[in-house]
Amino acid sequence: MSNTGEPEAVPVTPVQSVDRAVHILELLAEHGEAGVTEIAAALNVHKSTAFRLVASLEGRGLVDQNGERGKYRLGTGLIRLAGSSIARLDVVQEGRAVCRALAASTGETANLAVLSDGAVLYLDQAAGLTAGQLHNWVGQRVPVHATANGRVLLADLTDDQVVALVGEDLPTFTPATLATAEALVTALVRVRQEGFALVVDELEVGLTAVAAPIRSLRGDVVASVSVSGPSFRMTSGGTEEAVSRVRHAAAQISHRLGWAPT
Repeated sequence: MSNTGEPEAVPVTPVQSVDRAVHILELLAEHGEAGVTEIAAALNVHKSTAFRLVASLEGRGLVDQNGERGKYRLGTGLIRLAGSSIARLDVVQEGRAVCRALAASTGETANLAVLSDGAVLYLDQAAGLTAGQLHNWVGQRVPVHATANGRVLLADLTDDQVVALVGEDLPTFTPATLATAEALVTALVRVRQEGFALVVDELEVGLTAVAAPIRSLRGDVVASVSVSGPSFRMTSGGTEEAVSRVRHAAAQISHRLGWAPT
């Protein structure tokens, strides 16, 4: 112990720092607000250690300091993080029945997906009667530039944001895969104009997918819904119907999320 009666400041591991940061958030959630002295006492650490931890949390917007009282409280950054999680849960909850109906009406595989860490993350999946042996995509990430879901999600970004996300040179998976950011940006112009994305043989030879955007209450694209199947079925006169059904499904889910187009 130091002469001040406070615990000695000792080196901590990254894991301990994370655990203490979470402890601070839990403390503020329980008590509403707390000062550095109270936080240090609760964690049994030196005040300087407590201050560094809350300063890091404050820098991320996870805690705010009350200017008048000097105490800390939970920040709006937590709302952003929670909102992202809740939005995904809402998409799955509101979209599951629509996704299943889409699979049943097309006979193909229907998917719900979001943009996550520069890739397409699949949230839910339903199989139609003609889908055959089904690969489970739920929870998996796939390349954003070579998929219909990815194109739809990227289309809501600016061209600069797209290039920053995917880089200049793109990995190719088949001879049809777009290989440059320039080609991708050009393809996204059509996606924005038509309101859907059609990708043929770019992720896998023989695989075609159609996707449309799902919008939130504010009109932001928060997810996408798609159908995919063998190219010989999807492109032999069935593309137009698939596009119509996918766009209708996207509109249904968007409506359930509160979006009302003007």
